Amino acid sequence: MDTKKRILLIGHNFAPEPTGIGKYSGEMMHWLSKKGNDCTVVTTYPYYPYWKIQSPYKNRWYKREHVSFSESDEKLTIYRCPLYVPESLTGLNRILHDFSFVFSMFFVILKLILFDKSFDYIITVAPPFHLSYLSLLYRKLRGGKLIYHIQDLQIEAAQESNLLKGEKLFNFLYKAEKVILKHSDVVSSISQGIISRIQLKVDRKVVFFPNWVETSVYFPVNDKIRLKEIWGFNKDQFICLYSGSIGEKQGLENIIYAAENLRDNAKIQFIICGTGPYKSKLQDIVLNKKLKNVTFLPLQDKKCFNDFLNIADLHLIIQKAYIGDLVMPSKLPTILSSGGG
Repeated sequence: MDTKKRILLIGHNFAPEPTGIGKYSGEMMHWLSKKGNDCTVVTTYPYYPYWKIQSPYKNRWYKREHVSFSESDEKLTIYRCPLYVPESLTGLNRILHDFSFVFSMFFVILKLILFDKSFDYIITVAPPFHLSYLSLLYRKLRGGKLIYHIQDLQIEAAQESNLLKGEKLFNFLYKAEKVILKHSDVVSSISQGIISRIQLKVDRKVVFFPNWVETSVYFPVNDKIRLKEIWGFNKDQFICLYSGSIGEKQGLENIIYAAENLRDNAKIQFIICGTGPYKSKLQDIVLNKKLKNVTFLPLQDKKCFNDFLNIADLHLIIQKAYIGDLVMPSKLPTILSSGGG
């Protein structure tokens, strides 16, 4: 891609969200801006993985931000749009959640269509897949090339997890998604498994564009004993670590079942680090089973996260079987870079 292009990202999740899609979309757009491109982002207020709007944001109305970079004259412009954040995740709440920000983003896209200079590239990150209809609208009226980047196969995940039900509903969703897949200028995704599933839907090239990791930030540390003691564990304990979003799709209750089977072995300790809508339920299970070998920790600050990853003797990447290759855990590259396995 040539420098000095005008690039528009339409995405649900964005920086400063610390994990998942928001992390990668944020880093990508900051990098493109620092390279001299004129970048604009239309997104929501940060809420993931906490499922609460994060301070100092309020989610009361629209907000425009400008991020300047000392090494270039370019700026990153961010439009934050209000959204509905449910207290509990159900099929209906998730639908309302998804459509709330599509509705609020429409007015910002309309403003850009009517009053701003044209963009050379329009990038949409899925999920949610239907945000790309705003990109198709923009391209039809103002031109530009549409890049549709898929992080997770949202519809299949909803269907196979029974989050939504109804054959007619899913037929409609797959047809709506196929329109986007057929009419985007570029379709990309993060793993060969997801790419294969996409190509079963539509006969076209899908670009492999994996998530990345900063190897200068995440690397092996030899002194595991010292690190374990810093986090309050015995140097002889074998640490099994899960760090990431705590949702129902991961099947994290299996960690607790494993801990229950090993409750008499004091040398094996399990850590569940992170936050999410399923965390309180897991904590209740551990409390009811009176397990002493499971520790819950909050998300760790980026400054100490590499050291934290290095306390683990075994990293846990857990996903329910029916999810299969529908999603690619974003934590995997970071774990590998830190020397974990």
